[in-house]
Amino acid sequence: MARGFSSQQGRGPRVAGIGYDMIARPDFASSSAYEPEARVLDGGRRRLSLALVFFVGAFAVVAGRLTLLGAASDADVRHAYVPPAPVQAARPDIVDRNGEIMATDIITASLFADARKVLSPVEAARQIARVLPELDEEKLRGDLSSGRAFVWLKRDLSPRQQYAIHNLGIPGIDFRRELKRVYPNGRAAAHVLGYVDIDNRGISGIEKYLDTRAEAEQGKPVDLSIDLRVQHILTGELSEAMKTFSAKAASGVVVDVRSGEVMAMASLPDFDPNDPTASSDFARFNRASLGVYEMGSTFKTFTTAAALESGRVSLAQEYDAREPIRVARFTINDYHAQRRWMSVPEIFMHSSNIGTAKMAMDVGREEHRAFLGKLGLLTRAGIELPESGTPLLPHPWTDISMMTISYGHGLSVTPLQVTAAGATLVNGGYKVTPTFLRQKVPAAGPQVISEKTSLAMRALMRLVVEEGTGSNADVPGYPVMGKTGTAEKAVAGGYSKKSLITSFLSAFPANDPQFAMLVVLDEPKGTKETFGYATAGWNAAPLTGRIVQRIAPLLGVKPTERWVSPVQEASLIRAE
Repeated sequence: MARGFSSQQGRGPRVAGIGYDMIARPDFASSSAYEPEARVLDGGRRRLSLALVFFVGAFAVVAGRLTLLGAASDADVRHAYVPPAPVQAARPDIVDRNGEIMATDIITASLFADARKVLSPVEAARQIARVLPELDEEKLRGDLSSGRAFVWLKRDLSPRQQYAIHNLGIPGIDFRRELKRVYPNGRAAAHVLGYVDIDNRGISGIEKYLDTRAEAEQGKPVDLSIDLRVQHILTGELSEAMKTFSAKAASGVVVDVRSGEVMAMASLPDFDPNDPTASSDFARFNRASLGVYEMGSTFKTFTTAAALESGRVSLAQEYDAREPIRVARFTINDYHAQRRWMSVPEIFMHSSNIGTAKMAMDVGREEHRAFLGKLGLLTRAGIELPESGTPLLPHPWTDISMMTISYGHGLSVTPLQVTAAGATLVNGGYKVTPTFLRQKVPAAGPQVISEKTSLAMRALMRLVVEEGTGSNADVPGYPVMGKTGTAEKAVAGGYSKKSLITSFLSAFPANDPQFAMLVVLDEPKGTKETFGYATAGWNAAPLTGRIVQRIAPLLGVKPTERWVSPVQEASLIRAE
């Protein structure tokens, strides 16, 4: 039994067989009777002190190391693991006028190799080619044996491909995070959007335009004037018309007549900007804003407006259209020959080449040319897209040139230019400059023709639909006005009667014009339903009616019960 420490009252608890009261009482420690216990106590205290010193030293070392690491420069810790920073979007989103995403960036993985670290290029190439069979195994062996510090193996891997390559565990093989441009709506508005290359640089369309913007604007979303709903309808109807009439191509444009905003623009065949190289150059070519064409009788709209604007021609004026016009080796005839005197409204309604050419002669060569220039038909359109065609003008511009241009031959322009010029004619005469960017505060351009001429042209264009070649374009509740155009294509120095470009230039509603539209079919064929005819009145006009019927409600156009002509004389039809 211990020496009775536990029997003493008022003592503290025991620790390791020694009472705390003994540690606090030196008189016990100095007693010779208890010297063994004192030596044990001294030894324990020394060991405790040494342990304390050890732990304090260890913590001091750790704290010092942490302090040094915190104060070290980036160069000192460059080999330490740092989580990869998130990739920032290099290109802004592109949205339609309603905020729908049309183009955006996503993060993807690309495969590369440090060939210096690849232990077995032959085996590595074999394994990689097994996962990525589209890669050439022989080329892979060459790349992996090159000894280069960096060599691309494949860009833009899918997550499944990245996972499979990662699991191969090949030394020297790694991934780099990159940006990939994606177009959620596929082919919709492909020629407007354009596309980018493998390094996310704009190649065409709005994508190319974005690379020219100020750096400060790069991160902001780009609001296009395009309405995706209208775009889908326009593209779909053009596609159906191509199939129905076996046309080789088609295009269409819808423009706000006040702001010049392009609500929709389509060029067919088209392509998928997600994979542009899968389509041919023919499909990637933008027919609506880059291609230039002789637009046929739609140009009679501009010649008639020039004649009325000149003051030398009135709606009541008549011209002799009984005989063709012969100038040198050229003969100007009518497709819908009336063989009689016709008033200006009749010439326009029946699309008389003879009457239109004679009106141009009354206007004069220089004034007629200047009028076309005011409408933007003689110079390249200043639009955001790099794909903007330059008109092909005759050199020299002779009287014969003026006469043929008056009805749409001898001058080639883009469909977009024709649409904008048509919008100018019906909006009160204010110059329309087309744009693919949404205008927050639309502003009217300068007035280039009088309101009187604009009202007259509205009446004449409506007359074409009511009683002329455009009757198949009318839509109940949404009175359409317009002008048909059928042009023979230039082939081997002449014109082919079998190769036609048909079009219909329109605006709606005629009571209060809000939108102008042009549809074009390239080399359409006649069908049983059209009695074999392939002219614009049989294909482009009904195509226009179907489109208007579908897009007018979406664009907020209110239906109307009846049409009231703004100019009474426009309804003047000569009694036979």
